[in-house]
Parts: sequence; C-alpha cells; structure tokens
Amino acid sequence: MKTHRAHRAHRIPRLFATAAATALLLTGCGADGSDIGEASDGAARGSEAFPAPSAPRAEENGRNENAEDGRTAAPDHLSTFAVDVDTASYGYARRTLTEGQRPDPSTIRPEEFVNSFRQDYERPDGNGFSVTVDGARTGDDDWSLVRVGLATRTAEQQGERPPAALTFVIDVSGSMGEPGRLDLARSALGTMTDRLRDDDSVALVTFSGEAETVLPMTRLGDHRDRVHRAVSGLEPTDSTNLGAGVETGYATAVEGLREGATNRVVLVSDALANTGDTDADSILERISTARREHGITLFGVGVGSDYGDALMERLADKGDGHTTYVSTEDEAREVFSTDLPQNIDLTARDAKAQVAFDPENVAEFRLIGYDDRRVADDDFRDDRVDGGEVGPGHTVTAVYAVRTEPGADGHLATATVRWLDPDTRTPHESSGRLETGALHDRLTDAPVRFQVTTTAAYFGDALRRPEVSLPDAPSLGELRETAETLADRTEDKDVRGLADAIDDASRLDL
Repeated sequence: MKTHRAHRAHRIPRLFATAAATALLLTGCGADGSDIGEASDGAARGSEAFPAPSAPRAEENGRNENAEDGRTAAPDHLSTFAVDVDTASYGYARRTLTEGQRPDPSTIRPEEFVNSFRQDYERPDGNGFSVTVDGARTGDDDWSLVRVGLATRTAEQQGERPPAALTFVIDVSGSMGEPGRLDLARSALGTMTDRLRDDDSVALVTFSGEAETVLPMTRLGDHRDRVHRAVSGLEPTDSTNLGAGVETGYATAVEGLREGATNRVVLVSDALANTGDTDADSILERISTARREHGITLFGVGVGSDYGDALMERLADKGDGHTTYVSTEDEAREVFSTDLPQNIDLTARDAKAQVAFDPENVAEFRLIGYDDRRVADDDFRDDRVDGGEVGPGHTVTAVYAVRTEPGADGHLATATVRWLDPDTRTPHESSGRLETGALHDRLTDAPVRFQVTTTAAYFGDALRRPEVSLPDAPSLGELRETAETLADRTEDKDVRGLADAIDDASRLDL
C-alpha cells in the first residue's frame, strides 16, 4: 500500500494563517518599483498577481536550516531558492544505471532531473522571466503536485548575441585517458571551434600535476587552424591538480578579458582532484576577484564513469555558473555546439525564486530538491545574496508536493522571481499565481510536459531515498510504463532516454 510520510513535510500552523493571509493581499510593484510580470497556465495573469512578501527573520519564526533531509522546518508559508539550471546529476545517474550500478544517493539532485527536459512555458519579450504556476491532484488524500516554471526569451528574440571570450580549462590527468573523457572533449571542442563566430575568442589551459596556458586568448577569425592544433594536441599525463587548473584558467581569462563580450571559464574534467588544493571554497577564494570584479562565470562539464560530482557542483554553484555531464560523443557535441553558445549570453544575474503558499488553503508543502540552493526567506530581496545566472532559451522548473486543507477553495500559491539586469544590475521581479480551481483533477489530466516533469521528479526522488516520500508515488515499474507512454506521445528522444533510465533502475530492483 502506498503511504506518504506527511509528518516530514513543511507545515503551516493555523495560528500563523491570519497574519500571512493579510500579507498575501498586498499587491503592486516589487521593492525596487519594478512592475510584477505576467503568469501563465491555469493562473490569473498580469498585474493582479500577488508578489511574494518577505518573511519574518529566521530566528523569529523558528527556522531550522538543518532539518531532516534538508527540509526547512519553518512555521511559515514561504519557500525561497536560488534559480538553478544544472543537469549534471541526471546525466551522471543515467550513465551509472546504464552500467548496471545504482547511483550513490548523495549524487542525486531531483531538480536536475526535472530541469533536463524541454518545457512549453510562455516566453517573455525581453530579458528576465515569464512565470508559470500549475498543478494536479494526486490520488493521495489532499495532496497535489505543483509546478513552478520560469522561462527566458529565446536567443532569436533579441537579435545577435555579444561576442564570447571562452577560456577552456581541460583536465589532461591520467584518468582522462579512459574512453569517454578526453577523447570526447577533443572531438566536441573541434566541432565547436568550427561553429563559433569569427568575432569570438578562445583560450586553452590544461592541467594535470601543474597547469599550463597552451593557447592565450585568440580571436577566431583566420586563426581557427591554430585552435584546432591546440585541441588535437591534448594528451593525458599524470595527476589532477584541479585547483591549479582553475586558478590558471581564471588568470588567463582576466588577461584576455574583452569588454562587451561574455567572458567565461569552461572547465572540462572528471573532477577527481588528487593533487594540490582540492577544496572548492579555497579554490574559489583564490579566484574571487576575477569572479566578482570581472563577472567571469564558470561552466562545468563533467565526464567519466568515476566523477567528482560534489566538487564540480560546488565549484559551479559558488562560481556563478552551472554544470552538465556528458558520456557520449553526441551529448558532448550538443553541449559544446548548441548548449554552450546558448549560454554565452546572459539574460539574468543573481536570480532567486520565492513561492508564497496561502495558509488559509495550504496545510503543508515540500520543495522537491534544491537542497543546496535554499535561500533564507528574508534574503529574497537582498541583492547582495547570490542567486543563479541564466541565459536565453532556458527554462527552470521547481516541483512542490502540496497538501491542501479539506475543502480548500481560492488562492493556493504565488511564485515570484527576482533577478538583476545582466548589464545595469537593476533589479526586476515577475510573478504568477495558482488557484485551487485550476488544479487538474488527476496527474493524467495535466498537460503532457507537466507529466514529464512529475515523472522525472518521482524518479529522482526514488533514487535518492528508498522509502516512499512523495504523494501517490508509483513503483518503478509503473513509472516506466508512464515514461514509455509519454515518450510515444511526445516523440522526444530525451523522454525516451528517461524511460530507458527508469527501465535500467527497475532491473536493479531499487
């Protein structure tokens, strides 16, 4: 029999309801005077959307940042997190399952499973985000799954992107000699070199026991052959001094800094650091000036069956960037030839999301994943607090398990995203809201992309913890059937890959 461990979710005490409901009735502009944007999908749209209010201070409302399983045991109605577009956890889990092994639960971040799939959210006209909030009831008591979706403009909506100045930091340690590591990087970098524009620039740094600048910042133009020679000359050597590689990479990026360009460090590694500085915080502290003063962001590309997931994720999170993982030549080509150019431009800096649940109608809720991206509620509008950097063409999705009060009717939740303009650092906000009447009666009644989202969320949560923790959680066999049906309906190769991954997991009797 399916059960839900409701006592482990985030509860909203009734005694707090009156004050919080009053706060939810405040409408209008954000703290910076910017207009609240539009919502979509099953929600009222436009300026009537409620902005998420700031919460009381943590010590006043009993926040417990170290609550069981990373949940926040705060008696309030708010959930706040830094926007994240990482996908490495899902890619690495698929690789591990394909090899007939169960992924280490510590490497499973369900939000990265959810964010690995295409969404159909409405796009904004300019920089910033559109906000979609929708949901569907499950078969488990008064529980629903609620999806909060953020989308940026497509790259084509704003014309030409700025030129790029990309410093590639390539791991050439001995472990990178195994198939599916340095060979993938060489092939994909070669393809990317041909596809970048003439006004883009590339530098190349390698590291093993020491770090070396193989190619200083070089405008492509008529110099593509020079870049190709540097890439083809990459060969594995010995140990992995990742700290030296990152430090030299940022120094090279600063030396070749281009005004008006997107300056980025791209780290390609299995992140199995075994020499020199192996602590992410220490490494980042040494290159903090380059990150903060010059705005150089980090894009981490993980490779290898043995992969230092925790180190790469922390480097990217604290380095104002994000991570992905590749295990095949096709995936590597897509990352370097499609995803990386898409990420050259930025549409938002320090983006944070806050969801305000109406305490009159919501008894408890749980954010699925984002454990390492939680932000104190009262830091939502503190623009000194780090958020996420997001480029054009991105979508960001968060899924909540929400238990409504019996007979709940009316406003359920308001989601607000706050970000800084990438050039002027001016803050902006946009919101969307959801009413109980807009909830679909069953998950199978929801739009197909919503169903893909919840299937990925159920799968990630199942791999992370063996006990049932989400409402109406299906077995892996049931989840596989759902994913196969969705793959047929969408004709999407990524959804087919999800069905295959769930099938691999079910064969391991997880």
